[in-house]
Formats: sequence, C-alpha cells, structure tokens
Amino acid sequence: MRHHSSGARPGTLPPGRALVAASMLVAGVPAGAQDMRLNMTRGATELSRQVFDLHMTIFYICVAIALVVFGLMFWSIVRHRKARGAVPAQFHGSLKVEILWTAIPVLILVAMAVPATRTLIAMEDTSASELTVLVTGSQWKWHYKYLDYPIEFYSVLATPRAQIANAADKTPDYLRAVDKPLVLPSGKKVRFLLTADDVIHSWWVPDFAIKKDAVPGFINETWARIDKPGLYYGKCAELCGRDHGFMPVAVEVKTPADFEAWAAQQVAAAEQAKAEAESAGPMSMDEQMALGRQVYERACVACHQAGGEGLPGVFPALKGSAIATGEPAAHLHIVLFGKTGTAMQAFGKQLGVKELAAVITYERNAWGNAKGDQVQPADIAAAIAKGE
Repeated sequence: MRHHSSGARPGTLPPGRALVAASMLVAGVPAGAQDMRLNMTRGATELSRQVFDLHMTIFYICVAIALVVFGLMFWSIVRHRKARGAVPAQFHGSLKVEILWTAIPVLILVAMAVPATRTLIAMEDTSASELTVLVTGSQWKWHYKYLDYPIEFYSVLATPRAQIANAADKTPDYLRAVDKPLVLPSGKKVRFLLTADDVIHSWWVPDFAIKKDAVPGFINETWARIDKPGLYYGKCAELCGRDHGFMPVAVEVKTPADFEAWAAQQVAAAEQAKAEAESAGPMSMDEQMALGRQVYERACVACHQAGGEGLPGVFPALKGSAIATGEPAAHLHIVLFGKTGTAMQAFGKQLGVKELAAVITYERNAWGNAKGDQVQPADIAAAIAKGE
C-alpha cells in the first residue's frame, strides 16, 4: 500500500525523526527502518510522518524496557541459581521498592502519552480545510462528492474478472486499479467526510495515515495535506461482505494548477453528458445489446453472474426471472432506485441514461429471456424526473 514513487524528502530532520534516528543508532538498528517492508510507511503527509515517528519512538522505548527487564531477569537466574549455592532472601515488602516500581512506569507512560496525545489531537483537527470531499462506501465501491465543486462519481475496481478468476496474467496494479480515482490537489488541506449507504466500511490510505470507518447514518471526518503529486493506494479495511477484497481506494494527487484544470474538465464533461442525455434519441436493438452487455459485465456480473443465473440464496437470478420477463416499468424502477433491505443498489446516479436503457434492454433479451421489448433513454429520463 505504499506510494509508487516515494523517495527521500530533502531537508533537515524534524525533532521527532531525529529522536527516532538517535534511538535506532543506540539500538544498533539501521536508520533506514522506514524502508523495511514489514514496517509502517512514513507516508506522504506531515501527519503520517508524525504517526511513524511516534510509532518508532514508542517501539524503541518498549525495546529498551524489554532489554532491561529481561536482562535483569536472566542475569538473576544465572547469577543466583541454586547450583552456585545462592540462598533466597526472606523479606516481606519494601516501601522504597514499591514506590520505585510504581513511579518509574508512570513516568514512562506519561512520556509516551504526551506525544501520542499531541498526534491524536492533530489527526482530529479538520479546521481551516481548503477542500471538502464526501466519501460514501457502498457494496462494493466508493462514491466521491466534492462539496466545493459540482463533481461526483463512483470509483469501481478496474481489474478484469479474468485476472481474478486466474484466467489471465495479473498486472502490477492487480486489485488496486480503479476506473476513476479520487483526484486531489497537493499542498492543500483536504477534509474528508465519511459515511456509508449499507453496511460499515472503512476508508484506509496508509500513505495519508487515514483509516476511518464509514458508518450508515453517521458522518465521520478526517483530513490530509499531501506533499507531492503521485498515485496512492488503499482499500476498505472493514469486512463489508462478499466482495470486500475487491473495494480498493486509489487517489491521484495533482499540482493545484493541474487539479483546477481537471475540475474544470469534469464540470464541462458533466454538462455535456447532461445535454446529450436530454437530447438522446432512440437506440437500435443491436446497439443496446452491445452496450448493455458491456455495462452488465462491469456493474452487474459480480452478483447476478455472467449467465444471469445469480447465486442461489444470495443474489437472485435474472434469467427467466419475474423482474426481467415481467412489466418493463417494474424492471426499470428496481434498477434505477434499488431495493431497500437488499444488496440491490440504486444505479440511477451511477450510470448514464443510455447505459441504463441498454442494460435493462439487455437483461430483458439475454439468456433466453427474449422479451423483444426495449427501454429507451427517454424512458429513463422520464422515470428519473418523476422519481419513481
């Protein structure tokens, strides 16, 4: 989960890092411990470096305590063993010893608590943010909404199902690539508001020192100020259902100028898509079947399976089902607005009107359903406008 282009940061060591380096030197451990694969990452934010320095400081304090305690224990076992004629002392407590072994741990805990409290307070301070993003977890994708821009989209796993099924060679970004990464500016304080649509998720990006639960009905918040542009990866860190392992996080960080250019492009593209949707004409059956299959394989196949047979007892089949072979209005409604209390999500905001019309038409005519009817983009636009 490390940043793919991380490197040494120039400049002087901050006090916490200097203390860690000194501790490493005293303990005889290489000062490059942050590069060890099994260690925490120092990350790409000042906050993540504070967390790393705190982790290493407390770790070496614990190492020092262990060396002293176990050293004295083994020394006593060897030095005062019965074979050497040692006779155990007989006493019933010492006030000085009691005070000493109580006071020393208290002082050590206070020394650990002060920097830990300072870091925890900093992690919760979302004031003076320059950009706010609402992050919503859904089974099994992330929805990002920029509260300072008219931009929102879903971010979905882009790894082909063939790779997951071991039917194709795995790429370096296996189970990490998404179709649309979250895009953020570098050097600006970004506030994240986190919630969920269905079950508890957890948005985790190690390079930002962020791991915050997304809970239905609640809003949690956290923040990050990313130092440099790049691509950063994370994942859902809360067991959230069948495809929990296929819910990655990808964050693309751009320079402020590049971010503003990207935001302007997204706004323009959304306006163009809306205009095209409003003026969309009828689609041919062949066109809808081709597009519908692409949409189905991207958005529906995980639950309803490639042949529309579903997963018995878990996800209903579409092949021969009452929904896919019944009245088009009922089929359209459940695809647009989902079904409360089930894993069926509302796709009305996730897909365009052409995609929605095509995938519904595909489901009604694939796998032998052969209804022969079509749902057109105008039907989708009308249903969305009515909200039913």
